[in-house]
Amino acid sequence: MTLAALPLPAAAQIYIQTDPDGRQVWSDHPIDQPTAVYAVPGTQRQFSTTPVVDSGRISDYDSLIAEHAGRHSLRPELVRAVIQVESGFNPRAMSAKGAMGLMQLMPATARELGVRNAYDPAENIRGGTAYLRQLLDRYEGNEELALAAYNAGAGAVDRSGRRIPAYRETRDYVRKVSSAAGRRPATTSLAGGKLVVYKWLEIIDGRAIPKYSTEAPRSGSYEVVRP
Repeated sequence: MTLAALPLPAAAQIYIQTDPDGRQVWSDHPIDQPTAVYAVPGTQRQFSTTPVVDSGRISDYDSLIAEHAGRHSLRPELVRAVIQVESGFNPRAMSAKGAMGLMQLMPATARELGVRNAYDPAENIRGGTAYLRQLLDRYEGNEELALAAYNAGAGAVDRSGRRIPAYRETRDYVRKVSSAAGRRPATTSLAGGKLVVYKWLEIIDGRAIPKYSTEAPRSGSYEVVRP
């Protein structure tokens, strides 16, 4: 079984334990003995050690996650997992270091991404997914390195020889997010054993929006960002 600590909307530390069949149990303490669990409303494979009355806060952002994950060719499960670990789906969350909102954007990063109000869920997820896409491109689609850079900064990953830095916090973070996101699905869009991602621009509401796909657009120019 896999054990990882994940924050939920509650203030306490939350742990998630996944059995070999993919069923998850959420608890505020590590589960090391038989424990009564309760089904989480709206799911078939998630359970909690205390009754869960409403999981609405998580589902409130499903449409935004789907929209911006699709725009940047990201797995929605990955975006959702980052939000779980970063803020527990609390749009007003702020860390001791000043990271803000659902995806915990640092002020400088938010400015670079054009995020004016990091506590607005739509702006925050738009910026956070764009940043995650940048990191995935930088590390040729390696989700673990992208997550390490999201947590510790790309400079720390590069100084570590493009490996996960030997920081306990960062390694725990990568493990937590990866566990919550699940395995990346296999793809047939390969070239020389590597995933190929195509990038092009679309003009939407007067803005140039980068688009990504594992299939080349039918018309117009594009570039391969992950050869």
